[in-house]
Amino acid sequence: MALRILVAEDEFITAFDLCDTFEEAGYEVEGPHAGICSAMLACQKEKPDLALLDIELADGLSLELAQKLLDDNVPVILHSAREDTGALAARFPQATTLVKPCPPAQLLDTVSGVLTRV
Repeated sequence: MALRILVAEDEFITAFDLCDTFEEAGYEVEGPHAGICSAMLACQKEKPDLALLDIELADGLSLELAQKLLDDNVPVILHSAREDTGALAARFPQATTLVKPCPPAQLLDTVSGVLTRV
């Protein structure tokens, strides 16, 4: 059975690029979700194996969602602009941070690495 990755990204082209990358690599994709509300609802329905979260979504910051997922033992990759990564790494030391834009090969390597640590 394929591992499920939740994608929360509000930039349309980036979101579908991410989903395509994951699907082509054999993952099941939940999303993309442009907002926190729909992403949280999806997590309540079925817990993902991993979540890729943009920090700034259409309806606010995804920090609370990131913390909830981490508390539920769901690995989180925070996908954000370069200036945010230091603060994010300090606030969420158990999460992984990736700078946008991230090449697909690096993204998949990071996902694979995170999932093998679980």
